[in-house]
Parts: sequence; structure tokens; C-alpha cells
Amino acid sequence: MKQGPGTTAANEQNTTNKQVELNPQTKSDLQNEIVGINKWLQSTNTHVKFTLHEDLNEYYVQVINDQTNEVIREIPSKKMMDMVAKMHEMIGLLVDEKR
Repeated sequence: MKQGPGTTAANEQNTTNKQVELNPQTKSDLQNEIVGINKWLQSTNTHVKFTLHEDLNEYYVQVINDQTNEVIREIPSKKMMDMVAKMHEMIGLLVDEKR
């Protein structure tokens, strides 16, 4: 059976939307990688911080200036994640509403 371009994109999107459950070994490896990234970033006077978005239960990365402790960049932005969480809440209100 021949797959069209839309099928491939749908499969890729399903793969990226899956959340990965981290086991303790993977968490340890991730911490080691974060330490390595921060060592590499020392010359730029920045470091990265992984933060859990409570409403979405997903992580986002903050790039922080070491001297001013200012957040330089968020990936994805917390503001965008807040909007997604609010949309989920609003959709839930519409769907869960009893008539």
C-alpha cells in the first residue's frame, strides 16, 4: 500500500506528541547532559534551566544570564504554554458542561 505525503506527516506528528516517561537511569543521563551543556555555555555567561509547566506537565527550557539572572530565552515560551493550558481548560469547560 502506497502512503501519501499526508499520512507521513500525521505519523510524524503522532510521534512528536507522545510524552516519554523517563526512568531513573534516563533522568541521570539527562542531568549529566545538562551539566555538560552548562559547562559549554560558561564562556557565554549563560546557563540552561529545565522547568516543569504545572498545568501541562511538560518541560520548557530557560536560557539564563549568569550575571543578571535574567531569562534570555524560553523554549517553548512560557507565555505560549500558558495559552495552550488556558485553551485546554476552555475546551474542557465546553466538553464537560452538562445540559
